[in-house]
Amino acid sequence: MRRSLATRLFTVALALPLFAACSDDDNGGTITDPVVTTPRVYSQVERLGNPLVSEVFFAKRDHGLHNTTAPATDITNGFRTKIKAFTDAFNRGNTIGTTLGAVLVPDMLMVYPNRAGTTSGWLSWALASGYGGRNLKDDVVDAGLTATFGNLLDPAATVLPGLTSDNISTSVRTYGTAFPYLEAAR
Repeated sequence: MRRSLATRLFTVALALPLFAACSDDDNGGTITDPVVTTPRVYSQVERLGNPLVSEVFFAKRDHGLHNTTAPATDITNGFRTKIKAFTDAFNRGNTIGTTLGAVLVPDMLMVYPNRAGTTSGWLSWALASGYGGRNLKDDVVDAGLTATFGNLLDPAATVLPGLTSDNISTSVRTYGTAFPYLEAAR
């Protein structure tokens, strides 16, 4: 038995709302939707507010401790001592080790909103009374290596050639002036 075209169109028209209701798109939810009350548990995997802290200054066996503990425990965990021991092993002098320990422990990305935003930049809060934070264009790896193995923090320190840069230019990217600031993926 063949159904007429009108009957088939009518059937499709009736079924269409049913299929639309089966969508997995929950963007159109209403305020009567049930509230999810199951608590979510997150596991901290890495801390990278100040890059190089764990990667450069700590032995591999200490990376897990650093990455899974809070900044509030950094002094108790001996992280200042570990930074100083690392710089001492390279004969970087007291000024460099003490300064790095003071600005990197506790390991938090500091921001001072009461200071001029034009002074933002990695470690600017500690080294230049700046705003702090990080700019997209900040080459934090080179800055950290220069502070550790150069004479940025101590003009009398010997520069250790080959250790003050990762030799990757920051000029390979462009940044916009509006959110999301980053260029499209390549």
